[in-house]
Amino acid sequence: MQYRTDKYGNKLSVLGYGCMRFTTRNGKIDYDKAEQEIMEAYNNGVSYYDTAYIYPGSEAFLGWALEKNQIRDKVNIATKLPQYLVSSRAALDRFFNEELSRLRTDHVDYYLMHHMTDYVQWEKLQKVGIEDWIREKKAAGQIRNIGFSYHGNTEMFIKILDSYDWDFCQIQYNYMDEVSQAGRDGLRHAEEKGIPVVIMEPLRGGKLVNMLPEKAQKLIRENERGYSAAEWGLRWLYDQSGVTVVLSGMNSVEMVRENCRIASQALVGCLSVEDRQLISQIRAEISSSEKVNCTGCRYCQPCPKGIDIPGIFHCYNTMFIDSKSAGRKQYIQTVALRKDAAFASACIKCGKCEAHCPQSIPIREKLVEADRALRPLPYKLAINVARAYMLRKGRNS
Repeated sequence: MQYRTDKYGNKLSVLGYGCMRFTTRNGKIDYDKAEQEIMEAYNNGVSYYDTAYIYPGSEAFLGWALEKNQIRDKVNIATKLPQYLVSSRAALDRFFNEELSRLRTDHVDYYLMHHMTDYVQWEKLQKVGIEDWIREKKAAGQIRNIGFSYHGNTEMFIKILDSYDWDFCQIQYNYMDEVSQAGRDGLRHAEEKGIPVVIMEPLRGGKLVNMLPEKAQKLIRENERGYSAAEWGLRWLYDQSGVTVVLSGMNSVEMVRENCRIASQALVGCLSVEDRQLISQIRAEISSSEKVNCTGCRYCQPCPKGIDIPGIFHCYNTMFIDSKSAGRKQYIQTVALRKDAAFASACIKCGKCEAHCPQSIPIREKLVEADRALRPLPYKLAINVARAYMLRKGRNS
């Protein structure tokens, strides 16, 4: 495992464990499976574990796993204040204390203001006394490092970064987001200020592995390096000196081992000119294929009408990256025939999803577009018949 240093010289594994995408069983985290994966990462040198207040069950699982295996003081916990829910000084303590309880710890190593997109959010926190609160928590040793996670444009990222003496920050960054969100300019600005940067969505929620168009897959297969799609995406990040930790939402032991192997080999400057040219070609193929820039982060959920927005967009993109029939088949299997399925036509245009979307996707507009493509009349009729049959069968069973 390679290590890079934080603002104070502490070593952090270049691979961090993103705790948002653990395998679930019956709607809850599969503790046994997730524990195996966490410990595999730990035994391979991973020292940074990232969770958040709003990740269902994640903080509680992580606290349990670290305590059970007696490794809490051997790793770094990163978790996040749901700043969008804070309206008073009392709320700061309420959320933080709840997180300490869930995590079974008396301190958080890396604490973030979650999902910052605009300077107005920081001003709101300042008004409720966030700066005094941070000073108190750091003085008491309850918070070791303070930062923020960010989804917005470059200009606003730099403004927030320059507004406070941050210890670190976290941005969405990958070879498809090089000039969007904080982007490369934001990363460089943080590096110039000596502020460590943690990377989230390095593979866009798996899209840069599982949803590559055929031409992009062919470029990867035929390249003499022999790297997988995931390795190209991770190496593109490790190649950059401004990157401190790359988070990966690993949900299999095999994935943990592969990512740890890459993290043990990839150094700053590991890509050649030819390598970067290949990634540019892959980027061009992806851009020409996808219809909706959705990473599957699920910040838009839950929808008040129960619409699985990321699920629908995933199927819609599959229609153009793979084939129309593949996308529609996937839609029927994973969305349309679920007992609790809600079609995009149920959307009431409330806009709550768009307010929380890190990618600023015009979700209401794109849902109409996706529904039209995924459910042409013959498919709509077939789905209705299948659902009616399932309903009758359920009543008679």
